Amino acid sequence: PASATAPPQAPPRLSLRPASATAPPQPPPRLSRLSAAGMAAASAAEEDEAELSLLECRVCFERYGPDEQRRPRNLPCGHVLCQGCVWALGGPERRRVECPFCRRACGSAETSDCLPLLQLLEVLGPAGGSVSSALGRSGGGAAGAVTSGFGLRLSLGGWGSLVNPTGVACCRRSGRLAVAHDGKKRIHVFSPSGSCLQRFGERGDAGNDIKYPLDVTITSDGHVVVTDGGDRSVKAFDSEGRGVLALREGFCLPWGLDATPEGEVILTDSEAGALYRLTANFKMGKLKKCQMIWSQLISPRGVAVSQSSGAVVVIEHLKAQGLHNSSTRVKIFSAEMDLIGQMDSFGLNLLFPAKIYTTAVAFDREGRVVVTDVSSQAVICLGKPEEFPIYNPLISHGLSYPVGLTYMANNSLVVLDSGDHSVKIYSST
Repeated sequence: PASATAPPQAPPRLSLRPASATAPPQPPPRLSRLSAAGMAAASAAEEDEAELSLLECRVCFERYGPDEQRRPRNLPCGHVLCQGCVWALGGPERRRVECPFCRRACGSAETSDCLPLLQLLEVLGPAGGSVSSALGRSGGGAAGAVTSGFGLRLSLGGWGSLVNPTGVACCRRSGRLAVAHDGKKRIHVFSPSGSCLQRFGERGDAGNDIKYPLDVTITSDGHVVVTDGGDRSVKAFDSEGRGVLALREGFCLPWGLDATPEGEVILTDSEAGALYRLTANFKMGKLKKCQMIWSQLISPRGVAVSQSSGAVVVIEHLKAQGLHNSSTRVKIFSAEMDLIGQMDSFGLNLLFPAKIYTTAVAFDREGRVVVTDVSSQAVICLGKPEEFPIYNPLISHGLSYPVGLTYMANNSLVVLDSGDHSVKIYSST
């Protein structure tokens, strides 16, 4: 999409790179006033993670602005550049642009306005004025976020602690939560009570480093598995954060992943349009089998496995001609990988009040399909595979840009909100 009204794009990638060799950038004026929790988290974060050049283009280091030349633009890979740099990278004909960070190519027409940054620029004003709310447009905030029997119990992270989080996973055995984000150490592990247990996965080019994490899962034996879009690999770490396995061959762009009860990993490859099943002895660091179990999908990203039935649900991101036509499709497979149901945004719109643009998916304890919808900033239950689709909003207030979803062993619902860089845990009331 190429306009500000197009379906939501990935949230902006914040800069961690100094603006010059001699003077590291300071946080934008008064940005710490986004929230008390965000300010406290930023003060506790590592110094180099707090020094974020949020409002500067990472290529030219000029401040973003509403004018055409400095307008922040999303690339399909999720990185953000100013419009002037997009034009410069595209050459005189402005046809193809190669991302300077992850090298993924795209057409100029595939870029779109970075709405969260534009909203933040509008709030801050030309002089970085007072901030009255934290990026989110729902206005509900953390308090009172109760819908359909779910109430907000705990909020973790916040700006400075988590940076543009992209994936969340829960260990059903220990209750630990792993979050993939864009900080110096890419994986942040929380205890069930919300305390920080550890951080690992350095940003860099070494064998066990993580360049650009897209999603994360935790296997039944406690290993953390990450998809790395930076070098198109899948990497596994033990409970202490030590790298035990890295798979770099055979993938085009590994994206979403989820662990099965048997300790296998179901993985989507967005560019290859395929679904894989990985079997490995993570403790020994040995891959046993990597099997393609479905092909001819359209840009599959989010994926989830039912812990009760073994069913698999995948989110496809459909590419359509013209503006405002991008949509998503939810596909459900049985444990034997028979297609048992599917519905795209258009079909869902015929049944439900608004167009649903899904970014993440999970199964609850009873085997119901639950998705995040960034169009309405909500979490919606679509029912069990045999009754799919129904429409039951679970959370409709207090979210800004929900991009991740998982369940804890006690059936608490965990939502990753990239709009305010937080993890929100909801319990049944």
